[in-house]
Amino acid sequence: MPDVAAAVAYLRSPLAIRARCETIFEAGRAGSLRHFAIDLSALPAVADRVAAVTRAAYPDLQIPVHGRINHFRVGGIDRAAALDARLAALSADDRARTWIDLVVVSVLLDAGAGDAWRYREPDTGLELGRSEGLAVASLRAFETGVFSSDPDRPLRADAAGLAALDPARLAAAFQHGPDNSLVGFAGRVELVRALGAAVAASPALFVAGRPGGLLDHFDLPAAASGAMLATPPATPPRGVPAGDAASAPVIDAAAILRALLDGLAPIWPGRIELGGVNLGDVWRHPAAGGIGPSAGLVPFHKLSQWLAYSLFEPLERAGRAIGQPGALTGLPEYRNGGLLIDLGVVVPKRDDIRTTVHEPGDEVIVEWRALTVALLDRLAEAVRDRLGKTPAELPLARVLEGGTWAAGRAVARELRPGGGPPLQIRSDGTVF
Repeated sequence: MPDVAAAVAYLRSPLAIRARCETIFEAGRAGSLRHFAIDLSALPAVADRVAAVTRAAYPDLQIPVHGRINHFRVGGIDRAAALDARLAALSADDRARTWIDLVVVSVLLDAGAGDAWRYREPDTGLELGRSEGLAVASLRAFETGVFSSDPDRPLRADAAGLAALDPARLAAAFQHGPDNSLVGFAGRVELVRALGAAVAASPALFVAGRPGGLLDHFDLPAAASGAMLATPPATPPRGVPAGDAASAPVIDAAAILRALLDGLAPIWPGRIELGGVNLGDVWRHPAAGGIGPSAGLVPFHKLSQWLAYSLFEPLERAGRAIGQPGALTGLPEYRNGGLLIDLGVVVPKRDDIRTTVHEPGDEVIVEWRALTVALLDRLAEAVRDRLGKTPAELPLARVLEGGTWAAGRAVARELRPGGGPPLQIRSDGTVF
């Protein structure tokens, strides 16, 4: 079924994400969407807010990529540096493999934690919620070997250890229980176990049966093609001196996402399939457009894209350069999307949109997420104008970190006790 295979490949591309979201955005501008209107006159004020938040957090505008490793530094404690110190005896590539092991598992465990759950860090006494709490909990679980099948080598994740994940051990690591319930906990356990099976099933992607084997997979095409950067990137990769950046092997951002979508396809709960292939974070919307088997489908791949962004830092630390980082899209999740609703760019057409508890696949949620992707590209341009940066200097991955995600959280806290999103979504632990 070549048409179906081509449709699946298309739906796994950043091009498809943008194209389908743009189609829905244009329907919104024409006033023909069922759930939301668009008020572009409110966008400049959002850009002002994001630029101000960015300058406050990063006065020198040296903004990191929106990646998981940043969350390991919450509370002013550089847990990433502490882990690096434990890995100091390893080669740069082995350190990268360890970091990729950790980042893959940590991101997949990061779907929304809910408003109530908290992680209390034993060593510091800090009480952390949401993404930061999940990050530190997953880091501490990793450090104690929760995801490794080899007790003598705890600082790793491997197919056997992931597939045999003990729910009780993970619950203890995340302090999950009746009085501190982590939303979608059972779904997270199954996702990690499914990751183990997927790693074992794709040895060409996950070399040596570890998520960290992605490093070796990425190196193969780069070595075969001899692809090098023609000019040094605006910000040299971590671990690569500025003078050596021109010779750093390039790994295209879209290739990172493609590998993740191909390798992780089996782990997602059964949703829409084409030709027996589970599409993952892909949903139907009547305004999506398209032709052939992919018609009417809108891909987002939010967790996979955030995972791709999160791999930039460990790959750069190992001397690789990331090509075309702007090819990936904005992340359609409740902080970025909530910012656009809260500040009046995306306008609900009915009061019940705010009060109903929605499923991730409901048309209203798909519509909101699609508008978020399309508007984040426009918002990023406006933020760059205010900060005097070019797309090369401030790609979308840094605007998100600077940025839209932090502004979305700040505005939510101003408007609602607990800082929850403006829409209520029933999470299964695998989307948001």
